[in-house]
Amino acid sequence: MIKPRKLKKGSKVAIISPSSGLPYLYPEIYELGLEKIREVLQVEVIEMPTARMSPVQLYDNPALRAEDINECFRDHSIDAIFTSIGGYESIRILPHLDTELIMENPKLIMGFSDATTFLAYLNSLGMVTFYGPSVMAGMAQIGNLPQSYTEHLQQFLFSEPPIYHYKPYSKWTNGYKDWSHLETLGQCQPFIENSEGWTFIQGNTLVEGELWGGCIEVLEFMKATPYWVQEDFWQGKILFFETSEEKPTPMQVGYMLRNYGMQGVFSKVKGIIFGRPKDYTAEEKQELDDILVSIIAKEFGASELTVVSNFDFGHTDPKLILPLGCKVTLDPIRQEVILKESPFKVDVDSA
Repeated sequence: MIKPRKLKKGSKVAIISPSSGLPYLYPEIYELGLEKIREVLQVEVIEMPTARMSPVQLYDNPALRAEDINECFRDHSIDAIFTSIGGYESIRILPHLDTELIMENPKLIMGFSDATTFLAYLNSLGMVTFYGPSVMAGMAQIGNLPQSYTEHLQQFLFSEPPIYHYKPYSKWTNGYKDWSHLETLGQCQPFIENSEGWTFIQGNTLVEGELWGGCIEVLEFMKATPYWVQEDFWQGKILFFETSEEKPTPMQVGYMLRNYGMQGVFSKVKGIIFGRPKDYTAEEKQELDDILVSIIAKEFGASELTVVSNFDFGHTDPKLILPLGCKVTLDPIRQEVILKESPFKVDVDSA
């Protein structure tokens, strides 16, 4: 894997809007996110030309959105790229990406939800990418999320740990207070205690593989396109999936998973991590777990495949950062998920 450099204090972080124009519609929460990035991460924020464009302008100009990404990798003064928010059609920017330029100038690029398209695609070409919070969803709320989340961001983005032990957050929330109400700007919906942590619903042995995945609905946009992975890509991977704010039913998630089974994926990958589904009831979460086992084990015979659910990433908060392309171990015995390598290249200047 081609790895970027880690962040440092004073690093320049570019902000892009690769899909939705919500910074234009909700400038206050966007500004709060930029403020928190500067304050907590102590970096310099650089807004790319399309960052605040209107939804109509962005929708009409996928090439402009892609050019922002190209320019971020072209500009040697920029150290990292964060998305402002997700959306629903960043798939249209993929033909306009200069992948040769990007691969020759690896940088930390992070987002989630609709950012799945370019994060998964660029990783399939060989570069480590990062599934994590965006400016408006995750960064703007830093002051109202557990301190352990701030510590995770600072430790993960600014160090080169050869091994990183993921830990469940002690509490979580399904979302945020209305962004149009300035008196509650940056506040979250009521928190729920995370007393049970993650759920290892299948598998009895420790497994290791390379992370790859994203929002399961967005990955559906990519199938059968030139940007979908090759058949031999799945070997040795640990897949991670999560659901969006549109809340597909457990059965709908099952339909999507069945497609992976028909591609022969479950016989090739080492494990699956499923994110905590946003706005699901306890009963719906149990139904989803049951469907995961039913499809993976019963329909496709992968009864030994290690499967973890209720993981802290995706559309609930606080989020853990998952680096696509890096090795992790899933340990059902100790109930642990461990990143086995640094997602960053060794910084020779500070070594």
